[in-house]
Amino acid sequence: MIGASREALAAGRENLESLTDNTSVDAAKLAEELAAVTVLLDREVSLRRVLTDPSRSGQDKAQLVSSLLAGQVSGETVDLVSGLVRSRWSGSRDLADAAEQLTAYAEVIAADKAGALDDVEDELFRFGRVVAGSHELRAALTEPKADTAAKTALIRKLLGGKANAGTVRLVTSLVTVPRGRSLEGGLESYSKLAASRRGRVVAQVTSAVPLSDRQKERLAAALAGLHGRPVHLNIDVDPEVQGGVRVQIGDEVIDGTVASRLEGARQGLEG
Repeated sequence: MIGASREALAAGRENLESLTDNTSVDAAKLAEELAAVTVLLDREVSLRRVLTDPSRSGQDKAQLVSSLLAGQVSGETVDLVSGLVRSRWSGSRDLADAAEQLTAYAEVIAADKAGALDDVEDELFRFGRVVAGSHELRAALTEPKADTAAKTALIRKLLGGKANAGTVRLVTSLVTVPRGRSLEGGLESYSKLAASRRGRVVAQVTSAVPLSDRQKERLAAALAGLHGRPVHLNIDVDPEVQGGVRVQIGDEVIDGTVASRLEGARQGLEG
């Protein structure tokens, strides 16, 4: 998103955070209802255009939302969506994209309030690694013509009883309603949302052997010192790196693996 839409989404996140600060508000229920709103906005293109029309007043658009959603979802969800449509948007589709992002963020908040956010982060990462390691599984989950019920059943078989309910809902939503996102891209965006909730960054760490708890603590502390924020480690073991550690945070890569040094030496000899 750019310009006005980016600002509108940021305002929507602030509203969601303020709303869920109230312990009586069920963030998981908000996520479920926002997901339904996202489906509505995706399906009803003309409605989406009306709700993002800059020539209409914010109050008129909020009243339209209230008349459409009252009695169908909670008052908190009506308030959130009303706040969204009062904002200005760079494009009509951005409104549906924002509703989808707030859905995922509400799931993150629900996990955080339940003390399960670390589990959800780790489960999303591990699921991504499982999918990356199986072409057949990825194909089954991403085939556009595959039956939605079959995909849902497959996710329940893989994660049901083994992962947090929020993780299962996030993955199910991503697989059954991808909205143009890749599976890998969607999982990464969820991880970033979870990290942003804690005010921390995510580091993708690759090592030849599993790191000890002490090594993880020292690495996280060193990276936090470099970036000025807490760092969450997603650790992948890959024997091909032949020792050492490779760390990626966003576009920044710190490659201290033996494989990298050998490759550098080889290129130096060839040069």
